[in-house]
Amino acid sequence: MGAGMQTGQFRHSNEDSLLALDLIDAAWDQAKENGVPHELMAYAAVFTGMRDLVAMFGETTVAAMVKSLETRIKQGEFSNDANPLH
Repeated sequence: MGAGMQTGQFRHSNEDSLLALDLIDAAWDQAKENGVPHELMAYAAVFTGMRDLVAMFGETTVAAMVKSLETRIKQGEFSNDANPLH
């Protein structure tokens, strides 16, 4: 199932991506208002995202995608001032 996944399968329109980011931001704000620490929200978001990606694409494919994260993190792709839709 996962072996045939291409990078493009992770991409959607900018409008869809902005909506998804807005929904996550709203949930994040609600959690903050309820006293949930940011690091717990981050862990929950990563766990939920990985679980869903593995369910859709399989462990092997998602593991290959995750390997690229170290470089992307070091290049600043996930820094606060980064454009999430590039």
